[in-house]
Amino acid sequence: MRSKPCLTLEDAYKMIAACRKAGAAKQMEPTVAVVDAGGHLLYLERPDRNGPNTVEMATLKARTAALRERPSSAFAKRVAERPGFLAVPNCLGVPGGVPIIHQDECIGGVGVSGIGEHDEPVAQAGADAIGSAKPKRAATSRKVARLVGPRLPR
Repeated sequence: MRSKPCLTLEDAYKMIAACRKAGAAKQMEPTVAVVDAGGHLLYLERPDRNGPNTVEMATLKARTAALRERPSSAFAKRVAERPGFLAVPNCLGVPGGVPIIHQDECIGGVGVSGIGEHDEPVAQAGADAIGSAKPKRAATSRKVARLVGPRLPR
């Protein structure tokens, strides 16, 4: 059996504080969601003046980043190229979600909404607050190949 790292509530607090600080530097207050590796909500913060829709937007952006192990903006590009990807459940092709990578594994995502084009850079500030690495899709592909095993001759 292997051990798998996971986010703690303390990690979520650090990310929320970093997002709040990055938003304040732009005189904005973001709605921020932090999810675990399965896309389940760990923590959410919505400022008083942000609309209720920012809750779902931030959560879906974080979930998209966690489940796809890459920023939600990458999914936005995929949807633009291949509209059929709009049917992928629980994913939102809008910039503002960033995966949280620890020891080459995606352990969650952080999503930001309510501050326009600043959503994704502010989310990245949250991920950076706990030392998240940049996603490495090639490493993930190798991991999947290992799980599937070698190809057998026909």
